[in-house]
Amino acid sequence: MDQLVSPGIGLIFWTTLAFLVLLFLLKKFAWKPILKALKEREERISQALSAAEEAEKRLKEIQLRNESLVAEAAREREAILKAAREASEKMVAEAKEKAAAEAQRLLEQARENIHNERMKALTDLKNQVGMLSLEIAEKIMRLRLQDEALRDQAIRQLLDDIKLN
Repeated sequence: MDQLVSPGIGLIFWTTLAFLVLLFLLKKFAWKPILKALKEREERISQALSAAEEAEKRLKEIQLRNESLVAEAAREREAILKAAREASEKMVAEAKEKAAAEAQRLLEQARENIHNERMKALTDLKNQVGMLSLEIAEKIMRLRLQDEALRDQAIRQLLDDIKLN
């Protein structure tokens, strides 16, 4: 134990020599590949970070584009709904106008039919009154013409009426 606390020159020499050989071997075979691997790892991390930043930029662009597309779709939807409302209101107004025009036409047709029926009824009534008048006049004339004196008087009266006209 005494030797470990106060080492001898030989031990220092061999320890130093072993250390230097190990250092030389590490430098020759391990240091360059380790540094190369660390440098490659650093580059991959750097590339991954730049790719992540690029992806984040693209994501923001896509989000902005999506927001603008959603806004545009909302505007188009509103325009389509507005056009549909206007079209339905127009169709309702046209239907009301057609219904009113049809009702007016039917009313006019009904009035014309009523007028025609009234005129037909008046014509029929006049014809019936005329027929009744002729029948009454015929009966009266038969009664008057049965008596010769009345017949002669009626003929004279008719001739006088004809002369006056």
